[in-house]
Amino acid sequence: MKLWQKDKASLAAVEQFTVGRDREMDTYLAPFDVLGSLAHITMLQKIGLLTAEELAVLQQELKNIYKEIQAGNFALEDGVEDIHSQVELLLTRRLGEVGKKIHSGRSRNDQVLVDLKLFLRHELQTLVQDVKVLFDLLQQKSEQYKAHLLPGYTHLQIAMPSSFGLWLGAYAESLVDDLTVLQGAYKVVNKNPLGSAAGYGSSFPLDRELTTSLLGFETLNYNVVYAQMGRGKTEKIVAFALAGLGATLAKMAMDACLFMNQNFGFISFPDELTTGSSIMPHKKNPDVWELIRSYGNKLQALPNEIAMMTTNLPSGYHRDLQLLKENLFPAFQTLRNCLQMTGLMLSNMQVKENILDDEKYRYLFSVEVVNKLVLEGVPFREAYKQVGMDIEKGTFVPAKEVHHTHAGSIGNLCTEQVKALMDEVLKEFPFSKVDAAVNQLVAG
Repeated sequence: MKLWQKDKASLAAVEQFTVGRDREMDTYLAPFDVLGSLAHITMLQKIGLLTAEELAVLQQELKNIYKEIQAGNFALEDGVEDIHSQVELLLTRRLGEVGKKIHSGRSRNDQVLVDLKLFLRHELQTLVQDVKVLFDLLQQKSEQYKAHLLPGYTHLQIAMPSSFGLWLGAYAESLVDDLTVLQGAYKVVNKNPLGSAAGYGSSFPLDRELTTSLLGFETLNYNVVYAQMGRGKTEKIVAFALAGLGATLAKMAMDACLFMNQNFGFISFPDELTTGSSIMPHKKNPDVWELIRSYGNKLQALPNEIAMMTTNLPSGYHRDLQLLKENLFPAFQTLRNCLQMTGLMLSNMQVKENILDDEKYRYLFSVEVVNKLVLEGVPFREAYKQVGMDIEKGTFVPAKEVHHTHAGSIGNLCTEQVKALMDEVLKEFPFSKVDAAVNQLVAG
């Protein structure tokens, strides 16, 4: 059964090509299609297109289908084109003619749009929760190792003293900015497109404000043409947010690969978290970090993939947009896996003690000595020249001590201030409002 089918059946090859992986992707949307329908039929009853009795039986059966989906007892049947058709088929099979009424005032276009918005909103909420878990771990490890010094590098050359507290804390603060970007994506997602129909509205007196409230959306996409134009744009904005997190994880993974290399030797991991070689019995390869690095880089390519698939599309719906799901939907699980594996590795990381006692790191302290001379009254340029000459003559023997006290430095990580920044970002996500609306829809 196809909602658009009229007199002639499509050629099998055309059907297979146009459907592609869409049935597989629709499994992601199943629970959200039911939520959208629950809100839609409530609105239909209010404007007189359903009776109270019809609404009651439709609501109950949709809630039954929702429970079946949650329990894993739901699948698209052979010959059924998409999730919308499957839900309508089940309602018609179980309730008769009333099941056919749920599509009034709706197009598959705005039905897909609201499903996408609800799915993306849910996935972003889950992602925020996973990011917060990693953030807390990074902050805890940053405090644990704040007195453990390691070399800092510029141009991959030994530069100045750093610390594990600084290193880990840097990635914690990076996650704050990543969630700020993700918050912007969430705000774009959290707008209701339902009621835009095929992108040009409806002659029915649809109450779009009601469905917005029922689904827990913050507001709606007012202009019906823009609601349809938002498809593709919304996915690209979300992809940028995922890419930011991917970039943070990829950079951390690269650091970890370097730091556990024997020529650095700053960190190590238990054997069970590394892999071996088929011919070299001594190997402990950082495969987990390498895959996090590659997945992170793959996520950074995602916005460009979506941009290239939607470039130069005019307004209105186009079948090109169907393919975006194949790129975007699996990316959420990929990113969550990377966040969780990063947490596993950091939880089991072993840090080497007294790294800077090694003679090759003595020049790390040149700036410390310059600054000490300046504090004693020597002009900076003279102090710089004096230390430089000592290094050239081989007479530079620094005291390997670090006295950094300003905000965000080795001796003042500002962990609580960074936590406050994260808390402020998290407060802006209206998760409790959304959860309450969804729970109300499926209650009973």
